[in-house]
Amino acid sequence: MGFFAWIVFGAIAGWAANLVIGGRNRQRQGCLVSVLVGVVGAALGGLLYRLLTGEEMTFEFDFQSLGVAALGAIVLLGLLRLAQGRTGNPR
Repeated sequence: MGFFAWIVFGAIAGWAANLVIGGRNRQRQGCLVSVLVGVVGAALGGLLYRLLTGEEMTFEFDFQSLGVAALGAIVLLGLLRLAQGRTGNPR
C-alpha cells in the first residue's frame, strides 16, 4: 500500500477509534492526530493479529485490514486516554 493510501487508511481508522472510545462526549482531535493514531494503531493491530493467529497481516485496502487497523487504533487510543486520566491531564 502506498504512502497516500496509508494516510487515508490511518485517518479512517483513527476517526473510527475516536468514535468508539469517545462515544457522544468524545474529544475533538485534529486530522493529523487521527492519522497518527490510525497508522500507529494499524501497526499495533497487525502485531496483535500476528501474536494471536500466528499469521502475518498484510494490509491491503479491504474491510478486514480496516477492522484490524481500527481495533489497533481503539486499543492505542484507550491506552492513551487511560494514561491521561492517571496523570490528571483532562485533555
